[in-house]
Amino acid sequence: MPAITRESLMTLEAYARERKQFRSRVIAHKRQRTLHLGDHVTILFEDELTMRYQVQEMLRIERIFEEDGIQDELDTYNPLIPDGTNWKATMLIEYEDLVERARMLGRLKGIEAAVWIQVAGHERVHPLADEDLERQNETKTSSVHFLRFELTRSMIASLRAGGFLSAGVSHSAYQVEVPSVPESLRQSLLADLA
Repeated sequence: MPAITRESLMTLEAYARERKQFRSRVIAHKRQRTLHLGDHVTILFEDELTMRYQVQEMLRIERIFEEDGIQDELDTYNPLIPDGTNWKATMLIEYEDLVERARMLGRLKGIEAAVWIQVAGHERVHPLADEDLERQNETKTSSVHFLRFELTRSMIASLRAGGFLSAGVSHSAYQVEVPSVPESLRQSLLADLA
């Protein structure tokens, strides 16, 4: 996928005019790229459009219009765009009750490595997690993790040929399996692969 460039971004003024429509488009797009793994883990597969939205929103919120500031945002978010052989995702651990959330974040240490995807006929792929910084300490894990799933050429070929994609979590405190991800998600993820 192409990287976001300074020239491809909207100015703050243009974004202010287009934001409502652009935001609606991105929300609909994110819905198609979201996978719920049980009741408490959600995976949002990122791509150029989701990262473009993040950049535009950060520029708007922080009122960034100088070249160095814009480049800092591009340097932060461009690495989260898939590069043709992988999927990059944000994993959210969600518990509404604050006491339960605190308890479960303590029990779910290491969950980011227990997430997996599997192309039919191939081994499970566990992600490289949190490459930017450590998101876990001695007592708990973070409620947000960044994942990168690396795929082999053979896996990509199988997906293109119609192979099923499953996903899940195999953690001692949280286990779930989705035997076949929705076809709309599978098709969207195929677009990320070169």
